[in-house]
Amino acid sequence: MKVLGLAGFSGSGKTTLATRLLPALIGRGLAVSTIKHAHHGFDVDSPGKDSYRHREAGATEVLIGSGKRWALMHELRGAAEPLLPELLRHMSPVDLVLVEGFKAEPHDKLEVHRPAAGHPLICLGDRHIVAIATDARLADAPVPQIDLNDIEAIADFVVAHCGLAGG
Repeated sequence: MKVLGLAGFSGSGKTTLATRLLPALIGRGLAVSTIKHAHHGFDVDSPGKDSYRHREAGATEVLIGSGKRWALMHELRGAAEPLLPELLRHMSPVDLVLVEGFKAEPHDKLEVHRPAAGHPLICLGDRHIVAIATDARLADAPVPQIDLNDIEAIADFVVAHCGLAGG
């Protein structure tokens, strides 16, 4: 599987880009999955549900399945947070996995940058940034720049950079 990250500061538009880019890539015949890093605790089920009660009772993993989807929850129970390669091993094979977050991990990333937000460029300190999707021309960017609002151009870049046959 090819892996490409979307890296940027909070509020830069990573999730918006992902939700606009996914249909463009899938429309090219590619199978695409995503991984999202959360900086805080999160829950995918709710108190009172059987799966929640199983986890609260101490289960390490709880898998919920139905005719529409399945979800596997794994409780770390004090273990270290898994790195991206470990999480990727749990995913079904697809053409591309878009990774939102995990910006410190060593995989190729597309930086999402809005100069008006006042944040520094990540690419200046991260050699794994391969291009920047931005809403303004940047004079000091050492990597290619793509208009953040041109989803087809971003999809073209992703397909070419990852060596995918979508098009």
